[in-house]
Amino acid sequence: MCCEDRFLQQLRERGFRLTPQREMVLHVLHDAEEHATAEELYARVRVLSSAVDLSTVYRTLELLEDFHLVASFDPGNGGRRYELLTTHRPHHHLHCVGCGKLITLEAQALQPLLDHLAQTYGFNAQLDHWVIPGLCHECQATMDQALPAQVA
Repeated sequence: MCCEDRFLQQLRERGFRLTPQREMVLHVLHDAEEHATAEELYARVRVLSSAVDLSTVYRTLELLEDFHLVASFDPGNGGRRYELLTTHRPHHHLHCVGCGKLITLEAQALQPLLDHLAQTYGFNAQLDHWVIPGLCHECQATMDQALPAQVA
């Protein structure tokens, strides 16, 4: 089932309808090649129609998140970025707080952690879309070079 069909089904189940504005937001989100801000999505929707305002984009993104069709994260600058989950396999991200790079982390890479939490604590963690902040290899190397040599 494609993302539009899933969205339509969940809208109907909750008494909503698929408006042209919601459909346009879903369309531009589907075509986005990378994580986009609401403002970037709004700019793309405005090319299609001037009948959509920024608040409609935000409300639609919130609805899509409630339906678990979209994930969002804050890359550290106070602005959220959005990703349509139905176009990608379940995954997470490593986010470099130095340069802003996002590295995709396949969901199975965290399976040992999930298994440990279940076995040790009896806890079933539900990681839908996790963003792990840190420093990429390049930023670590830059920081290492900037540190003064340790005095022996």
